[in-house]
Amino acid sequence: MKETVTAEPVLPPVPGAEQYPALDFANSAVALPGGQFTDLLGSPAATNQWLIDHDLAPVGTDAGLQEMCSAQLRTLREQIRSLLASHVDGHPAPSSAISAVNEALTRAPATSLLHWDATRGLHRTPSHPTIQIVEHALATLAAGAADLLTGPDAERLTACGSSPCNRYLLRHGRRHWCSTRCGDRARAARAYARRTRTRAE
Repeated sequence: MKETVTAEPVLPPVPGAEQYPALDFANSAVALPGGQFTDLLGSPAATNQWLIDHDLAPVGTDAGLQEMCSAQLRTLREQIRSLLASHVDGHPAPSSAISAVNEALTRAPATSLLHWDATRGLHRTPSHPTIQIVEHALATLAAGAADLLTGPDAERLTACGSSPCNRYLLRHGRRHWCSTRCGDRARAARAYARRTRTRAE
């Protein structure tokens, strides 16, 4: 079946995404039933909107993203996904993914610089003008992923248990689904498998 690509969000954020935007970032490419696929970073315009929605680009400002910038973010997303997958599966972390995250961590200064204007007086703000929005986003998302993978919530990290969904989430109790829809689909699949086994016996 031919893959269908859409830029529209189709699922609510997963448990843990509010605390870890990097989790939402990793889940911005979603496999859907019926061979469909949605990529929220699939174009410069979509990437710009995603960054605005996650407070990584100024609201009402066109970041002027080019395809190369979108591609950089998609590449980091795949490296973060490989780290999440290796963690969930209990495998060693890929060295290429570690290198990619570390490289992204150095993209923007971590220290807020001192500024002055007539309205606010002296204040500190991060130094990331428009030309550095992508670098700031890469650094912020890489730091969030590193915090998740090395912090106390890492043990709750799991993959959605409903095929073909490819999203990651923080487990709450026995819940292994990223959304109610995926949970319903998984329960329906189990019920169908039980009925099939019963008929075969």
